[in-house]
Amino acid sequence: MTAIVRAAHAKVNVFLRVLGRRDDGYHDIETLIVPISLHDRITVEPAEDLTVTVSGGAAAAVPGGDENLALRAARALATEAGGTSSRGARISIEKGIPVAAGLGGGSADAAATLLALDELWSVRAGRDALARIALAVGSDVPALLLGEPAYVRGRGEIVEPVLLQPTTWVLKPFDVGVSSTDAYGWWDAQPVTGPDPGALIAAAESGNDSLLGSALFNDLQAPVAGRYPDIASAIEAFLAAGAHGAVMSGSGPTVVALAPFASAPDLATAIPGAVVADAPPPPAPPARIGPDPSGVV
Repeated sequence: MTAIVRAAHAKVNVFLRVLGRRDDGYHDIETLIVPISLHDRITVEPAEDLTVTVSGGAAAAVPGGDENLALRAARALATEAGGTSSRGARISIEKGIPVAAGLGGGSADAAATLLALDELWSVRAGRDALARIALAVGSDVPALLLGEPAYVRGRGEIVEPVLLQPTTWVLKPFDVGVSSTDAYGWWDAQPVTGPDPGALIAAAESGNDSLLGSALFNDLQAPVAGRYPDIASAIEAFLAAGAHGAVMSGSGPTVVALAPFASAPDLATAIPGAVVADAPPPPAPPARIGPDPSGVV
């Protein structure tokens, strides 16, 4: 028996521009998504049925059943491969990413599950088919399936890789969760669209962290921070501690600060509960763990 192990990397939204609500209920957006070193660990193993188990500090907050994006992704791939009745797997998720934090943890799990099961089941669906399945699972899943920095448009279906310089981020999660449905609903009540992101993207591509930090923005930040004032307080604290810039990631409430590499640990120490993450994370091939007790095949 062989198990496939993959890292499911969290993401930060360097900017998030909301253009408006669509007729299908989704929103058209523009965003720059960057995977970071913070990650969950996904293990898939052969089994008769499709099941998901979750461990780790945030396990209790992870949705179960049809609300679990990894299970939804597995069922969608099984259907693509010829029916769920003939495809089984034991999916284990070891959580390292906070839940409902704006860091894409559930979407990252779904993306890693798709890639791992495509290999385990020898589906060989191809990137286009996997991206189509990913979009049906969640709007962030296609970008996280790519596994590298991406400029994302539409509701998440238009994903273009972007070559960025390495960056270091300090993350401040909170004990509350914010659903993306609520965040976008609050934006609908007072819709404000941010500036054209061309200069911001150019700064990220060239490695001008000072300019990039000053240009960070998120159209969802104002409506979410209006209900969770700790977000604004964390941003102010990061800036006072020497960050290039700070912004809420995704639908929040996590605040991410662009940090000078050398002072990132000091910045994290200055903000209680903050952690350091690198972007993009170093590439790591998936591990295949076989019956040999020596480990990786």
